[in-house]
Amino acid sequence: MRGRFARLGLNVVGDLLRHLPMRYEHELAELSIEAACERMEAEPKATLAVRGTIAVIRRAPGRRPRIEATLEDETGTARLVWFNAGWVMGKLHPGFELLVQGKGSLYRDTLQFSNPRFTVLDDDEPAPPSNEDRLRPIYPGSEELPSARIERTIEGILEAAIREIEDPLPETYRVQRGLMPLADAYRAAHAPKDEEEARRARERLAFDELLLLQLGVMMRRHHLRERLRAPALRWDDELDARIRARFPFSLTGAQSQVIREIAADLAREGPMNRLLQGDVGAGKTVVALYGMLLAAATGHQACLMAPTELLAEQHLASIRSMLADSDVEIVLLTGGLPAAIRRERLERIASGDVDIVVGTHALLTESVRFKSLALAVVDEQHRFGVAQRAALREKSASDDLVPHVLVMTATPIPRTLSLTLFGDLDVSVIDGRLPGRTPVVTRVVGDEKRDDVYGYVADRLARGEQAYVVVPAIDESDLGLADVHSHLERLAAGSLAGCTIEAMHGRLDAGERDAVMQRFRDGETQCLVATVVIEVGVDVPRATVIVVEHAERFGLAQLHQLRGRVGRGELRGVCALIGNPTTDDATRRLEAIASTEDGFAIAELDLGIRGPGELFGARQSGLPPFRVADLARDIELLNKARTDAAAWIERSPELAAPEEALLRRKLMLVYGEALGIGDVG
Repeated sequence: MRGRFARLGLNVVGDLLRHLPMRYEHELAELSIEAACERMEAEPKATLAVRGTIAVIRRAPGRRPRIEATLEDETGTARLVWFNAGWVMGKLHPGFELLVQGKGSLYRDTLQFSNPRFTVLDDDEPAPPSNEDRLRPIYPGSEELPSARIERTIEGILEAAIREIEDPLPETYRVQRGLMPLADAYRAAHAPKDEEEARRARERLAFDELLLLQLGVMMRRHHLRERLRAPALRWDDELDARIRARFPFSLTGAQSQVIREIAADLAREGPMNRLLQGDVGAGKTVVALYGMLLAAATGHQACLMAPTELLAEQHLASIRSMLADSDVEIVLLTGGLPAAIRRERLERIASGDVDIVVGTHALLTESVRFKSLALAVVDEQHRFGVAQRAALREKSASDDLVPHVLVMTATPIPRTLSLTLFGDLDVSVIDGRLPGRTPVVTRVVGDEKRDDVYGYVADRLARGEQAYVVVPAIDESDLGLADVHSHLERLAAGSLAGCTIEAMHGRLDAGERDAVMQRFRDGETQCLVATVVIEVGVDVPRATVIVVEHAERFGLAQLHQLRGRVGRGELRGVCALIGNPTTDDATRRLEAIASTEDGFAIAELDLGIRGPGELFGARQSGLPPFRVADLARDIELLNKARTDAAAWIERSPELAAPEEALLRRKLMLVYGEALGIGDVG
């Protein structure tokens, strides 16, 4: 039995206490079969609960498939019938003791239940009869360890376990916030008197999770602002004019506003810790480059870290084109570089000969040291966690100074998530699209329209335009998904015969990727068949059409990113999503992407469909997942927790008071490593 609990992660009493019900069912006081018959005579539509043993169970012949069973107790028999439920035969057998609930009826003085709910009672430890109505907890379980078995185990340890609970929140604070004591909350979560008590218990436990995270975020924020120092960069009208003159276009009002916010941060000694949000094509790279040029102009260095080599290479090409004929020294640092070139670049970076380094995770390795890193830019922030930002801060050769940090994302983040995952960051938003960018027309079609879609693509290519075709797999598999190589061959032999088509995916080495992308940019290649490696950063103005195969398999934010590859010039962009969704969520995703181009609206829709755990899982964010709190429904609790945590850390930055010892211990245990606050204080 212990092994069954262990397989659900239930090893000690504390695990059982934290294994909370996923829902509750109204359980009625049990009646004998004889008493249930009497109740039916007085109340013909009553809902009843009876306990008994199965005497017979069989498949009954007839026009409507059904399973019939006879239930017996010492006072009589009842007839149980399930329609269109063949699975019941595999669950129930003669001799099984059942608790049955449902609407009863009397037929020829015999008690009957149609499609009743039932629970098979454990032979080893039969539960005592329930003599009063109650809310019954339903626990996450398994085939070998059903909810009822978990319930009885928790009943046996609950009172003793909650006597050991120490509440980390002061009583005055709890009373002010209307929160139950922690021990009472656990008791009520497992054995609520009514729905209101269950609600209050959940609220206390959810609030604890949110408050703990917000305390950690605020402690980290306070530490960064009050304890650390960064180089104060030069920023004046003369330098501003020089930098703007470098760009081959005028900046938008939104870009200029965000530049003012960032430059004001960079001019101070307190380290900037800012999140830059901007929808696809909003012009974030230029804003980041402005900050990096402030670092170079002040005699320091800057780096930009991207999640993939392709995106790093795209940033490098974009920055070099904007800084043509300048004295700014820029190099690429990725894991795919030959050892000799990598070694030479590391030496130049450490000596200060390089002004701007563009790279991938390779920037985080121990061998990378800067002479004077003043600004670290992290692109696609949701791909990196707090730990990566902290690692970049340690790259400066100076023990006294840390770099400013700017993190960027083209995946708009719902406000609830930005408050939790990125709550230690100030936020800037570039809204609106760049001049010359046209809205993209989005169409969702089924497989039967595939030939029409590719006929349309062929027409656009014939006009001198270019197209992307995105597929979910590189190689052919048993899953029946479109893959790069097979799909390219089919298009070349069919709808796009005579067109120049090339493949792009993550397994190509850097040299091949560069060559493929350069031919596409130059217009030599008309169509690129690719995986989601082209999701971000690829900028080809004459690419006007993107087709996504098996679109139902992609996330909403990912589809929005892919759509952003087209409409980047003056020609109208078209996004065709080919898919046959088989789930409600997939259908909702495709309907949502077709309904709006607003990335922030899409982010909120995605949060509602997939939930925060899917959008920003523990692996990506580095944060442990919530057990109780739900950001989609607990925004009011989150706002209270954030307000309280900010005030708390303001008056007690390190939670060092004796009465805060338990709270601090719990905070460090849960979030110390993930938030990098283990050494605070």
